[in-house]
Amino acid sequence: MNLALLLQNKALIAALTAWLMAQVIKMPLDYLYSRKWNWALLLTTGGMPSSHSSLMTAAALGVGLYHGFDSPVFAIAVAVTMVVVYDAAGVRRQAGIHAQRINVLFNELLHGHMLNEKDLREVLGHTPLEVAGGILLGMIVATFQWLIWK
Repeated sequence: MNLALLLQNKALIAALTAWLMAQVIKMPLDYLYSRKWNWALLLTTGGMPSSHSSLMTAAALGVGLYHGFDSPVFAIAVAVTMVVVYDAAGVRRQAGIHAQRINVLFNELLHGHMLNEKDLREVLGHTPLEVAGGILLGMIVATFQWLIWK
């Protein structure tokens, strides 16, 4: 695959830019909350804004802006975006809540004993606000890119 051709895919560039911006934005927002820098947020799931929602929203909007909102590719992009956003806010969020409760039960059962087991990852999904933040970021990135790079 030719890298120069890949870099001309404007919808892909918008999607990857939105994803990267979402991952980077998580760090200062988390710092404001915890007063500690958490560099791991660059590569983890969960948090504000949803990078999954940003990525897919920017990709879908980028396809619509660059190839037409009547394009079959735009229809597929919207459908996939809906699945990803639903998963980010629904299924993965519930898995995170289950992990929290399992960790509490596990700690209660083994209270007082040394554990070498790691807790289940609790921040898997997103709150509706985090998903909305990701959608908004994706829309802003794709629209801004389209305005400067038609």
